[in-house]
Amino acid sequence: MSEPLDSADSEPPRIDARSVRDAVGHLNPLWVERLRDRLDVEDSVELADLVAPLHAADMGDLLEALSADERLKLVQLLGDKFDFLALTEVDDTVRTEIIDELPSAAVARGVAELDSDDAVSILEDLEPPEREEILAQMPAFERLSLKRSLDFPEDSAGRLMQTDFIAIPPFWTVGQTIDYLRGEKDLPDEFYQIYVVNPSYNLQGTIPLDKFLRAKRDVRISDIMQTTIIEVDAGEDQEEAARDFERYDLVEVAVVDESKRLVGVLTIDDIVDVIHEEATEDMQLLAGVGDGEISDNVLTTVRGRATWLVVNLVTAILASLVIGLFDATIEQMVALAVLMPIVASMGGNAGTQTMTVTVRALSMRELDSFKIRRLIAREIIVGILNGLIFALLIGALTALRFFNPGLGLVIGLAMVVNMIAAGSAGILIPLGLQKLKIDPAIASSVFVTTVTDVVGFFGFLGLAALWLKAFGGMP
Repeated sequence: MSEPLDSADSEPPRIDARSVRDAVGHLNPLWVERLRDRLDVEDSVELADLVAPLHAADMGDLLEALSADERLKLVQLLGDKFDFLALTEVDDTVRTEIIDELPSAAVARGVAELDSDDAVSILEDLEPPEREEILAQMPAFERLSLKRSLDFPEDSAGRLMQTDFIAIPPFWTVGQTIDYLRGEKDLPDEFYQIYVVNPSYNLQGTIPLDKFLRAKRDVRISDIMQTTIIEVDAGEDQEEAARDFERYDLVEVAVVDESKRLVGVLTIDDIVDVIHEEATEDMQLLAGVGDGEISDNVLTTVRGRATWLVVNLVTAILASLVIGLFDATIEQMVALAVLMPIVASMGGNAGTQTMTVTVRALSMRELDSFKIRRLIAREIIVGILNGLIFALLIGALTALRFFNPGLGLVIGLAMVVNMIAAGSAGILIPLGLQKLKIDPAIASSVFVTTVTDVVGFFGFLGLAALWLKAFGGMP
């Protein structure tokens, strides 16, 4: 019988406490509490019944919702019934905590049951001695397959690929292939196309399942295979492989080694994770928070953010030194101190807008030589127009606020200068960093902010000093 989350006369809909998710997609608190009750009394039988229907993603969310002690206790009580696929759905920190507390033999058994790409995602973050200890307790075939994938560079297609695929010779018929698929037990659980290879396992062609299923049994494979092949090198960066999926609308693609031998396949489920991971990484780097995760502890989070905060401190000191050059000017007119942040802030926001567009275009490989020139020209013109618009606005407001037309003219000119500088810095700094082989997402933000602060303060205070020198004041 279902138990309502709220009283019967409340407005929110009734939610079955046995349901894992509530109405908005979050873990149902009543369901989690029931599981915690079973954990407290160490009822492994009911725990197994509770989690049995869960998808790996739901189980991953549950593990992250529990405390470190609770999640370890749950895994231990489930024993062989714990699906290690759930460890691919949790943060690296949580996964490492669990694996470190489990016997290597238990980890080896659990990982051996997974597809190779999922097994690699669990093993790759472990320390080499711990990884080798686990691999040593796995069956020989699985061990060799995983070692080969782990030998490829981190974040490469070889690390991400699944080594189970269907490969057949071109002289088979459709009927022979169907009989093979029905009789062979060691096949991937899911596949989207069949690969045609020669005796050296060089890829000759592919056959999508929809085309294969429509062919008659006596048709030769060589007559229906597609010879226009899209393939990915095993050493290629996973982000580049993701672009191929996007560009060619792929669901699955072959992975080949240096000898052009078929060694694995990439599937769309893994590529979706890559796209999410890369987008998250770029967003975090632009904000200067590193690759932190929600499950990270306080010290890890501090270490991840402190580096760029130090860099920001240095650039802030540089901006303050620029202000210090004009302390005499500020003493003559205190209103300058009130207005300085406006110029710097507007320039910083404009620079961030341009920088975001540029970094995204660079990460998506959308900029060629023609588009770069067009983008630079556009952003400079945008900077000029925005500068003029906001120069008129802030200049008029300043003149009215301080009854000082001269001050309004100075801040208006400074606004134009800084908006042009912001637009130029927002595109030229990411392009320059990329030329220097530095990830634009990592360092662009701090340098663009520095340029807009320094130019904003120097332009505004410098123009004010020139005006005071020329006219002896601002009537």
